[in-house]
Amino acid sequence: MATIKITGMRCGHCTGAVTKALENIEGIADVRVDLEKGEATFTETRPVPPAVIREAISKIGFEVAG
Repeated sequence: MATIKITGMRCGHCTGAVTKALENIEGIADVRVDLEKGEATFTETRPVPPAVIREAISKIGFEVAG
């Protein structure tokens, strides 16, 4: 599983939006978002460029840290 840090999440609605954004990327499955840790974990069923993930998260108002 891959893990990314996400900044700006503050509530359950935020985690839902991040989950949906990641699930909509072809090649990503089994998404889990942890509000307290500020991170998302997921499985890549095929390689997904980091820029694609950053863009999807950015479009909904959050940032991938690091």
